[in-house]
Amino acid sequence: MNEPTQLLQGRRVLVTGGARGLGYAFAQAIAQAGARVVIADILAERVQQAAAELRALGLSVDGLAVDLADPVSIQDCATRASELLGGLDGLVNNASVTNSGGKSCEQLSIETWDQVMQVNVRGTWLMTTACLPALRLSGHGAVVNLASDTPLWGAPNLMAYVASKGAIIAMTRSLARELGADNITVNAIAPGLVLVEATAYVPEARHRLYTEQRAIQRPQLPEDVSGAVVFALSNLARFITGQTLPVNGGFVMP
Repeated sequence: MNEPTQLLQGRRVLVTGGARGLGYAFAQAIAQAGARVVIADILAERVQQAAAELRALGLSVDGLAVDLADPVSIQDCATRASELLGGLDGLVNNASVTNSGGKSCEQLSIETWDQVMQVNVRGTWLMTTACLPALRLSGHGAVVNLASDTPLWGAPNLMAYVASKGAIIAMTRSLARELGADNITVNAIAPGLVLVEATAYVPEARHRLYTEQRAIQRPQLPEDVSGAVVFALSNLARFITGQTLPVNGGFVMP
């Protein structure tokens, strides 16, 4: 068996939302495991800076701009990533927006609901289909969708985001059925509340709730999730598909 640092030796992987936070941590871990990586993000300047930072560590990482609300941008990103890498073996659909945090179902606006669904659900679908030709050619393609543990326990006052991540879990199962014949695995990783820029708005009481009710009672960091993503992309997970793996220190045990 390969050493853990070489689990993805020679693989070519696209990571969306890779300019910061979880996506950045995933890109670093995937590249450290031997893969060549393209990170894509709507933050065009930051994604280039992030790629440069990772290259300074001796890792093979390039950056691209993408807007998951724009189907043309998605297709262009998938095409360019495949060209840069000479193909694709893996896709990590990490990018998403929250926007609905702290609002009840009555306070939630239609505009916010539509934006969350457009980026989180439609964007994941379109990015996956845009990458399918390259993933099929790979012969061992792997798609990893970032869900969340929020639909597993029904987090309140976050309905649009929770619904979108529940849709990601359902989509993962359907895609796994569709793409199994192409030798492409599709799995979802469902983190808990992770300490990243995107969760800075979350009230301290919610952070405390997660920490105190986890089996492992400490804050969750991006690197706590990276190993699961690397595993799901690797040959160790070749016969695992359609699954959702909660990675939350035991806050939810479905």
